[in-house]
Amino acid sequence: MRPEHLPTLPRPLHPGAWWVWAVALAAAASRTTNPVPLLLVLAVTGFVVAARRTRAPWARAYVAFLKLSLLVIVVRILFQSLLSAGAQGPTVLVTLPSVPMPASSGLKLGGVVSLEAVLRATYEGLQLATILCCVGAANALGSARRLLRHVPGALYEIGVACVIALTFAPQLVTDAARVREAHRLRGQDRTGLGALRRLAMPVLEGALERSVDLAAAMDARGYGRTTDARRSSRRLTAVLVFAGLLAVCVGVYGLLAAAGWWLGTPVLVAGLVAVGLGVHVGGRRTGRSRYRPDPWALPEWLVAGSGVLAAAAVFVDVHVSPADFFLASVTDVPPVPVLAVAGILVALLPAVAAPPPPAPTGRPPRSRPPVTPAAGAPGREEVAA
Repeated sequence: MRPEHLPTLPRPLHPGAWWVWAVALAAAASRTTNPVPLLLVLAVTGFVVAARRTRAPWARAYVAFLKLSLLVIVVRILFQSLLSAGAQGPTVLVTLPSVPMPASSGLKLGGVVSLEAVLRATYEGLQLATILCCVGAANALGSARRLLRHVPGALYEIGVACVIALTFAPQLVTDAARVREAHRLRGQDRTGLGALRRLAMPVLEGALERSVDLAAAMDARGYGRTTDARRSSRRLTAVLVFAGLLAVCVGVYGLLAAAGWWLGTPVLVAGLVAVGLGVHVGGRRTGRSRYRPDPWALPEWLVAGSGVLAAAAVFVDVHVSPADFFLASVTDVPPVPVLAVAGILVALLPAVAAPPPPAPTGRPPRSRPPVTPAAGAPGREEVAA
């Protein structure tokens, strides 16, 4: 094994491994409204982010996504309590003043708020909040810009758009912190609507300037340049991708409708192969060089594998005992699915298996205090070079 592939050597982990780990945990969270595995996923992502995040600006994205998740839960509870006309439950918490609404609208304003409705809204909001926190963990641990270098050439333009969209939230958080710190240094440490207006305008101005700089940088680097513009290559790419997508649709229909073994998995696999060939042929039209490619070694396999194993454990447990993941009675104590909990705990492995982040570079060395020679000791003459 190469020394740079060891888990103990500080180096940035492959961003694809972090995204596979986070997306797998998000997929596991999407399969249940049981608060036990959802809270466990939140704890796992928070612990791994605290253990392996860097000092980069995007590393603070997890805190921002966590605050957004709390807001999502609160909004979900308010909507369920004030607007939902569904079944509220027998345990009445409070009765609010109500406004008559048409029966066909399916809405209500005020009225009875029950414990069952609040708990159901809390669990559903917690599910969405957990998925958002998984995305925030991926943004905090894996650089989306480095991930762009591993996108296939045929999907380069789409990859650029996705990376810009994914880095939008961390950059806004960084700009907001910078503007807030500038206001605090000027003695403007106020809160409220006025402070929000003073914060929004500089952040919006910074976003516009960054967009203009990005467009100029992409234009200067020849963005969109192609190396193989032959008509036959374009036609072959279009035929392979279109035929592959059509075969994928037919294969998925065959699997869902149980139309026959030959119309399901074989057609689906053939479609995926055709799409892969089309992406490969189309990627030759975009010439790119990679400087210092990120290695994919044992730590990357362990990080990605732990997330996939957690998702697989949840999926299997949902298939075996679905009642433990979709609660029939929200007032009862939530059950603890043992297999799913064990799989999610395996996702803690990146906190140990992932290499520690490298120390930040570019900082000036600390200045040492001058050493005064003792009395009577011969001093050294300083010679200017």
